[in-house]
Amino acid sequence: MSDSTPTSQGVQFQTVEADYQDQRIDNYLLAQLKGVPKSLVYRILRKGEVRVNKKRVKPEYKLQAGDVVRIPPVRVAAENPLPSANLAQVQALKDLILYEDGLLLVLNKPAGLAVHGGSGLQFGLIESLRALRPEAKHLELVHRLDRDTSGCILIAKRRSALRHLHEQLRNKIMDKYYLALVRGQWQPHVKRVTAPLLKNTLKSGERVVRVDVQGKPSETKFRIVQKYATATLVEASPITGRTHQIRVHTLHAGHPIAGDPKYGDADFDQSLRELGLQRLFLHAHRVSFQHPQTGQTLTIEAPLDEQLQEVLSQLKRV
Repeated sequence: MSDSTPTSQGVQFQTVEADYQDQRIDNYLLAQLKGVPKSLVYRILRKGEVRVNKKRVKPEYKLQAGDVVRIPPVRVAAENPLPSANLAQVQALKDLILYEDGLLLVLNKPAGLAVHGGSGLQFGLIESLRALRPEAKHLELVHRLDRDTSGCILIAKRRSALRHLHEQLRNKIMDKYYLALVRGQWQPHVKRVTAPLLKNTLKSGERVVRVDVQGKPSETKFRIVQKYATATLVEASPITGRTHQIRVHTLHAGHPIAGDPKYGDADFDQSLRELGLQRLFLHAHRVSFQHPQTGQTLTIEAPLDEQLQEVLSQLKRV
């Protein structure tokens, strides 16, 4: 167990690196002071306890390379120690890297691995990668995948790359495609689902999403890849990025995803368990985006794992 007792640190003076050029001081502090409440960050800014080049600044001040930031003593949550880079599950990630250069990497995330530690998990994908790449000081997730979903996930190595890729997500320049095995015969005319989604958190802490007119606008495009006697393999491309979006949109269309413990169909899942399916059949199989430095369009594909391939091989095509 890691010690998560908050620790108090003395006055810090940080020289701003070029990677943080034009970042607002409030966002910079929120990233540096992990676990510190937002209200406290804004209080120390308001009171002038944070100084940039010995001067008081407002929260919207944009940092410049070479600025010296004075951060007063605050109590920060102790970070979980990184896992050992020698752990088998950490080393195994090396073989799952699909693309890597100085600015980013794309990895074929295995099902069952959370992207972040927390909620009883000592470490997740990002902590494992930080242990594996200690020289990369700014590794950050560009986007997320549910713990049970496998496939392409982007990790930025520099803040400039993260900013560029986030901009592509906001402007819908980045395209993500998923393969999902769903119950029954998907109707060819259903090419998109636009049902609004509302997120609820149960008393247990579990997140459940449902279609609701009060929800956020959501859109997913669908294409039939292969029809089977009792199921359809579809390609899903989310236009918006809501929690559990593809899983709830397929359910709304009358075709829940195989192996989905939250939104699935028990009888359908049992029939596929008999074919060896032990996980959610949802896989981020392709991602397409512009390289942050060259502007070149990169398309990266992640193959289905052996379990998913084996299940498909046993289904009867129609």
